[in-house]
Order: sequence, then C-alpha cells, then structure tokens
Amino acid sequence: MKSESSEEIKKEIRDLPPKKLAELIMRLARFKKENKELLSYLLFFSENPQGYTDSLKLEMEEEFIELPKASVYFTKKALRKVLRNISRQNRYMTTKIANAELLVHFCKLCMSKNLVSRKQPVLLKIYEQQLEKIEKLIPELEEDLQFDFRREVETLKVV
Repeated sequence: MKSESSEEIKKEIRDLPPKKLAELIMRLARFKKENKELLSYLLFFSENPQGYTDSLKLEMEEEFIELPKASVYFTKKALRKVLRNISRQNRYMTTKIANAELLVHFCKLCMSKNLVSRKQPVLLKIYEQQLEKIEKLIPELEEDLQFDFRREVETLKVV
C-alpha cells in the first residue's frame, strides 16, 4: 500500500473533527513505542526542554550504575543501548543544545566510571566517537555556548 504525501495527510487532519482526531492519535500511540514516547514528550515536556534533559541525565546515571563490569563486551552493549536512547530522545527534542548536553554528560559518566583507557580500545573508540559528535555540533550553537562546550570537550579529551 502506498502512503499519502505529508501535504495530503495535513489537509485531511485539518478537516477532521476533534473527537475523531483524538481517536486517531490514541491509535497511533498504541501502535508503536516511539510514537507513544514522542506524543508524551510533546504533551508533557515540550514546554520545559531543560527539565526533560535533566530527567534524561538522571536516567542515564541510573543506567551507568547498572553497567555490567564483568566483560568489555557487555559493557559495550550497555553503552550502545544508552547511546541509542540518547539519539532517540534527541529526535523528539530537535535542539542541538540538548543533544550536546546529553553527549557531554555521557562522556563525563564514562570518565567517572573509568571506562576510558587505552587498555580497552573498544570502549575508547565509542567515547571518542561521542567527542567527535559533540565537536561537530559546536559550530551550530550560539557563540557563548560554543565557548562553554569547547572548554568541556577539552577537559574530556583523553591524553
């Protein structure tokens, strides 16, 4: 089945009565977890993106507490899961500042848990990739934020 264009869908949504629109939105929310997460963000957190970012940071800290230390393989898998969650939440927020904040927080947590060392090149590579992402985001931010984030990145670099 071919889906309709975004413009046609937008036109059709405008013509729907509010009750029918609410039913469609609820059906969409039940269909997929990501749809439900996006709808939750838009309804409850879009007015306070900083509060949402802070709650995501706390969630990330909890995930770091539960990191498996038994093997590098399981630690790597857990870190990838945290990063998938960050990127998914980033799509909802659509702000470069929140993305940079979350990635910096991820890197700080990696440093505090001593996950970054030359002895574990797999984990080091994950960490360095996140630093590169932050560095790519910096030019897209406001000038005063660029300075702050550059300073943060310099403190996070591994010697």
